[in-house]
This record gives sequence, structure tokens and C-alpha cells, in this order.
Amino acid sequence: MEPHELTSLLTEARERTLALVEDLTGEELIGPRLDIVNPPLWEIGHVAWFQEKWVLRHRRARPPRRPDGDALYDSAAVHHDTRWDLPLPSRRDTLDYMEDVLTRARQALIENAPSEDGTYFGLLALFHEHMHAEALAYTRQTHGYRAPYRHAPATGGPLAGDVAIPGGTFRLGAGPDGSFVFDNEKWAHAVDVRPYAMARAPVTNVEYVKFVEARGYERREFWSEAGWRWRESAGARAPVYWTELGGAWVRRHFDTLVPLPPHHPILHVNAHEAEAYCRFAKRRLPTEAEWEMAAALDPGTGRKRRYPWGDEPPTPERANLDWVRGGLLPVDALPSGESAFGCRQMLGNVWEWTATDFGPYPGFVVDPYKEYSEPWFTGHRVLRGGCWTTRSALIRNTWRNFYPPHRRDVWAGFRTCAIDD
Repeated sequence: MEPHELTSLLTEARERTLALVEDLTGEELIGPRLDIVNPPLWEIGHVAWFQEKWVLRHRRARPPRRPDGDALYDSAAVHHDTRWDLPLPSRRDTLDYMEDVLTRARQALIENAPSEDGTYFGLLALFHEHMHAEALAYTRQTHGYRAPYRHAPATGGPLAGDVAIPGGTFRLGAGPDGSFVFDNEKWAHAVDVRPYAMARAPVTNVEYVKFVEARGYERREFWSEAGWRWRESAGARAPVYWTELGGAWVRRHFDTLVPLPPHHPILHVNAHEAEAYCRFAKRRLPTEAEWEMAAALDPGTGRKRRYPWGDEPPTPERANLDWVRGGLLPVDALPSGESAFGCRQMLGNVWEWTATDFGPYPGFVVDPYKEYSEPWFTGHRVLRGGCWTTRSALIRNTWRNFYPPHRRDVWAGFRTCAIDD
């Protein structure tokens, strides 16, 4: 990648980050103390600190822009629960710090070009900022702040049925093709996959309502041991942002209650809820390998595609990414984004829970950013596919997301597989 292209991408990412906080009041920039999100003021400072660390300080030994930066923003050292108590800089000082770091980072990337090392760490900072922009979006949703972008609801219908996938030996993970990948994607390795049938689309609201109205949250037989403990602790009776008004279900979209679109994917459910629904519906979650095979394999050639539709980059006609529509689409939208097997919306719209615990691939070697994957190899579940707030530059068929199975604040739903006879 040319340095001017990379610096342009960094500039655009920063503009997106700032747009997500520019309307927030000083009180909202701190927000309620919760164990699932960060204070937005801390988060934007952390984004700048991370960029400074890896683009300017790593291997260049430049002094930090802020002498207190490590003590404030190093997420590996600053415990989550303490971030509301830190002496954080003011909004103005934080924005000045962000602008100064970005200016110096762009200059360093251009001055040191061509540098494979510089490109790698520039991309690392870029993708890290993309991930935190998505986190800022679900922070706004969690707190009930205003929607950062206008959502034009789209009408559409269901997409029923399964596709048959023959299974076989499949190379799970990313190959060393020269493009940037994270350490948890490395490297492609052979796995055996039995034949299976996967839903063409994610589970929808109208399908999930049947589970809720059958008192599925109160029926122990649908829940795993861990899931039932979570349900009792949380007191859950429905998805987290659902409310029943006048005999109909509505959902909170940021600060507004909206009618529940019947054919949109179910959103903001955790892995326990997904598994309970599957037992109710006599279905199951796909494994990570099944999900990637359905998304990536071209059965005609036997090769893997970078995206479900091929190797061409995402466009709004193929995937609901990049905040373009401000929210979800119905599951029958975007037919040009189907995988070779006929599964739709495997990238974008909603993240999809899988049945696979997050862990290292064989021969795992940690990358320079050691805190990205390795600390989370216990107690997390793999999600795949991205959502409407995911940046298209970040996502691909091999990209692995991971959250604890109780998290339902993230933009996650799921699709199902048939249970083997």
C-alpha cells in the first residue's frame, strides 16, 4: 500500500471516530460506569495513544507526546473499572492530542516510505481505530444516546430454507498472501467438516418472537447450565432492548423505540440466547469451520474466496457495512452478496455467533500486539461476519471476532444449521 493511501485512510478513520463523539455532552463523554463499555472520552484518547505507540514509538524510540499517556490509556495496564476515576484530559486537550498524534503519524509514514514495517503498524493502528469506532457505536446504543447516523428503514421479506454443504477437508484460516491479517487468523490449516445444512439467512425477529412468546426464557429445557445461570442472574425475559407495548414488541434503537421489523435479523442477543433458541427450534449453531466453509468455499474451483461473493472488495450492493444505511436491512436484501452456496449476508448486517470457543489455531505465534488475541483464549466465543457498523476495510471471510458468551450489547445475531439425523 502506498503511504499516501494509508495516510488518507487514517485521516478518514479519525473523522469517523470524531463524528461519533462530537455531539456528546461532557457528561455523556464519561457515561455511566458499566463493565461492558468504556467512557467515550477515555476511548478516543486510547485510540490516539495506540496509534502513537505503534506508529511513532515502536522501534523508533520517540518520546511520548503525553508523559502520562501510558498511565492513562494503556488498556493492558489500566484496569477497566478504574477508567472512570482517571484524571482524564479535557475534551479540548484530548482532541488536541489526537490531532497532533495523527499529524505526526502521517508524516512519519510518508518520510519512512517505502517501509514494509511502517505499513504493517500503520494498518494495525487503522484497524484498531475501526474496531473502536464500532465500540463507540454500541456504547451509544448501550447508554441510549442519540443515533449517530440517520436510519432509513428498508422493507423486505424472509429468506427461508437451508443450503446443503457437502463438507470434506477444508483449510480454515487465512493464507500468507501478503495482506494484513491478525495473529488469530494464522494460518490456514486442514480441518475435516461433515456434510451439513445451513440456513440461507440469519434468524429474524419474527422467528425469535415465537421463542419469546412460548415463554422460552422461562423454560429450563432450552438452556445450557451456563446459559440458565446467566438468564437467572440477568432476569432476562426477552432480548435486552425489547419492550412490549400495546400487545406488540418494539425495540430501542439508540434513544428511540421503533416497531420490531419482522424480517430483520434478531439483534443484541448473546450466545446463551442463541443456543436456547436453537434448542427450541430443533436447530444448532454452526461451528466456526462450518461458517467459514459456507462463506468462503467455491465448490466449482475448490478455492477459497476472500469475501462470500468473490475477491472484489465490498460494495453497498453486496454487504451492509460502513454505516451506510444507519441500521439493519431485511434478510432478503443484497442478493449479489451471496456466497457460492447461496448463503446471504454472511458479511455485514449482524455479527453471527458460532458454537466454537475462541482459541489459537495450530502453531499459533503471537504478533507484536501481544494483547490482541492471546489473553482472550479462555472464556470467549467466536463470532463471524461483521455488522452494519463494521468497516469494509477490516472484514473478510477469515476474520474472527470474539466476546464472552454473555455479552449482548454488541451488534450480534446468529444463523442456524440443521441437526444431523
